[in-house]
Amino acid sequence: MTSNRDPLPRAGSGIPGLDELLRDGFVRGRMYLVRGEPGTGKTTTGFHFLEHGIEHGETVLYIHGEESMAEIVENAAQFGIDIGDASFLDLGPDPDFFTEDPSYDLVDASEIEEERYTRSIREKIRETDPDRVFLDPITQLKYIESSKHHYRKRLLSFIRFLKDRGITVVATATTDAAGTSETEIRSLSDGVIQLSRGQEGRRIAVEKHRGVGQIDRTHGLEIREAGIEVFPRVTPQPNDLTFDPVPLGSGVPELDELTGGGFERGTVTFVAGPPGVVKTTLSGLYQIQAAAEGIRSTIYLFEEREQTFVHRCRSIGLPIESLRNEGMVSIETIDPLTMSAEEFAHGVRDEVETHGTEVVVIDGFGGYTTSIQGTTDELRRDLHALTRYLSHNEVTTFVTDATHRITGIGSATSSHISPIADNLLFLSYIELDGSLRKVVGVLKKRAGRFEHTLREFEITADGVRVGEPL
Repeated sequence: MTSNRDPLPRAGSGIPGLDELLRDGFVRGRMYLVRGEPGTGKTTTGFHFLEHGIEHGETVLYIHGEESMAEIVENAAQFGIDIGDASFLDLGPDPDFFTEDPSYDLVDASEIEEERYTRSIREKIRETDPDRVFLDPITQLKYIESSKHHYRKRLLSFIRFLKDRGITVVATATTDAAGTSETEIRSLSDGVIQLSRGQEGRRIAVEKHRGVGQIDRTHGLEIREAGIEVFPRVTPQPNDLTFDPVPLGSGVPELDELTGGGFERGTVTFVAGPPGVVKTTLSGLYQIQAAAEGIRSTIYLFEEREQTFVHRCRSIGLPIESLRNEGMVSIETIDPLTMSAEEFAHGVRDEVETHGTEVVVIDGFGGYTTSIQGTTDELRRDLHALTRYLSHNEVTTFVTDATHRITGIGSATSSHISPIADNLLFLSYIELDGSLRKVVGVLKKRAGRFEHTLREFEITADGVRVGEPL
């Protein structure tokens, strides 16, 4: 569901990415449910919510029942989150409860506790007059009711009591292994946020945002030293710019002749070939040429260390290291399974929008699908969305891709991802006079002409040499 921005007053969640999913944050005076299995970050979401309110001069109340106030403040501090100025209401039993009369009747207890809980909450709300309330977990209320009917009635009355006072409420509920939680709470909530953790890493989805809308689907979430970080999916936005086919050359005249002068800026080029055929090196030529024209580039290494990449470039005379020191080239190494596709895309977007990067090299597609959390099909779609975003922002993109056939051309790309590409530059080996020679050719170029031939090339101490058409 989507909708236009509206003038409803907002309360920030303290998590910028979550506010983006909610289309500017929580609506003030409404109730939101954060649900998920244990360990998915529900309570930490509440920490951010309360701290954000404190930082903006609001009065906040934490209603809890499973941990003591001291434990809660200490747990929040582990993320550098300070909620010491919050008001607290502990609905949990006193430590003496364990040693009291063992004949205490549970049925009678619910009748007694019902009034105590209700009175405590009501008095604390009126005493503190909070702008924000975090109820962790809201399901503790059901244990003081004698029936589901009374629980729903009490819950509805409680939510109305808070809303009538204009309080923004965030509550948590724990789901079971099947992903189910309290249906009553979900239906009564103005917004529902689902947290999960599985083979694809940590994920977040806004399932509902009544009357406002949200950004659908699941998105990346990480819990780091500073707490929760949310990374919304990159959504390509079309622009009204006129396509101006200005080519970016390689700096090697023969290679530029093969490619019809270079690859047009703002297009996506896949550099495909078998292992060891120097796809990364050939892509680096376009980074060097871009730097010579005053254009900043960034390369993302998924399959080798930065030190190895810099050494290889130095050994053939490519001044990547000096260009990096001058700020014209950025080298980013991506560690395996440390981030979601959304977090990676967020980093790329930051390079483009904050640092002015105009050329992006992703080395390579196989490393991307094995290093980034998620399934291959989902990652293929995420990469497509990222390259579309880059094209719409006039960024020239190169993606290296390892094919499995050593000689000849079995497939243009490794995983049938050629529709993503505007251009396909392929490298291969051929057997000539009893030895393997490297050749380069163009299979596809949407925006211009190119040679329908192969050219032999070699890597020397002086750089890349490309020969005449074979």
